[in-house]
Amino acid sequence: MKNGCILCGGVGSGKSRTALAYYYLNEGGDLCTKKYVPMNNPPKDLYIITTAHKRDLLEWEGELTPFLLCTTSEFNLYSNKVVVDSWNNIKKYSDVTNSFFIFDEQRLVGRGAWVKSFLKIANANKWVLLTATPGDKWQDYIPVFIANGFYKNRTQFGRDHIVYSQFSNYPKIDRYLNTGRLIRLREKILVTMDYDRETISHHENIYVSYDIYAYKEMLKNRWDIWKNEPITNASGFCFALRKIVNTDESRSVMLLELLDSHPKAIIFYNFDYELEILRNLGYLPGTEIAEWNGHKHQPVPDGDAWVYLVQYTSGCEGWECIKTDTIIFYSQNYSYRVMTQAAGRIDRLNTLYTDLYYYHLKSRAGIDLGISRALKNKKDFNETGFVRNRVKFDTLMSTGKNERRFTDGRKQNTRPS
Repeated sequence: MKNGCILCGGVGSGKSRTALAYYYLNEGGDLCTKKYVPMNNPPKDLYIITTAHKRDLLEWEGELTPFLLCTTSEFNLYSNKVVVDSWNNIKKYSDVTNSFFIFDEQRLVGRGAWVKSFLKIANANKWVLLTATPGDKWQDYIPVFIANGFYKNRTQFGRDHIVYSQFSNYPKIDRYLNTGRLIRLREKILVTMDYDRETISHHENIYVSYDIYAYKEMLKNRWDIWKNEPITNASGFCFALRKIVNTDESRSVMLLELLDSHPKAIIFYNFDYELEILRNLGYLPGTEIAEWNGHKHQPVPDGDAWVYLVQYTSGCEGWECIKTDTIIFYSQNYSYRVMTQAAGRIDRLNTLYTDLYYYHLKSRAGIDLGISRALKNKKDFNETGFVRNRVKFDTLMSTGKNERRFTDGRKQNTRPS
């Protein structure tokens, strides 16, 4: 590791402890002895920027303990300042200098306020960045490249490496130039934590049925049957299609069948209407139900039979569970990163299980297949792109541009590729 690096390790691999050990060594500590070696007094002030969820659960406080550090000055061995705060408040620390920052869970995308504050902090302090899901396109690395001094700003990066499409109504990247240099720069700052997991992950796709007639009617009419009004945007259209698919009774039946063989399970879901369904299912007698979402923050249950209902946005990261070996994804999330983080809740170094089971409930409807395809390619599902392709398909079918002819002149209708 070095200043300005990205420490990349799988979920539950110990990135937090490793980053703190790096800080400890740089401030005069020693890990080669059995006894605790004090750091320089005072060491640099330590600022940890993490998710609001991790901050509220005091997860970092537990990681700080072996180094005799604490956010409360009364219990901190040293006279330095130790702060744990969320990305939402990063602007408060823009003027801090001569300190050490640990940026937990990569949030540096685009050119917004967080990126501006990060660049200002990086210019005046020592820092490392932790992530389980590094960028899969070069644009994701621009803020870190600038912070390391490889480029002066985004304009220079774009001038050196980006070619935009000439046939697009908006700035769309056509290709990248001199990618060899980009690869070298990425390898220079990306530090991968390689370790052998003792766990074996078993991912199983379980296909359930859906109301094909209602789904086709929604595709044809673009009418919200619950609000009794037309659908005006891609987000609303995809939401309606997903509601038809996700509320099918077969999905709930399959969930209960899985719980017969896995009585202790974490269930991830997306929408409030799914939560209502999950709350009212006919679970086995004695099954305890707990929730983590925007409404309730209940702990993981104990006992021989329980379900923990977790909403993706609220609970995909910042906690761990070693009480079960099973996660059921009642519906898919649009984000590959969120799905990866959610799966990592039970895949921890201290888990008691070797085999971990992940069940993905999905249908063969176009919306589910589109989401699965994006996640398989490690990308986020694009609602606008899905609807645009759907419109193109309908246009081809209605105008007859997809017609081919047999050798005798008869028309042959074919599905457009």
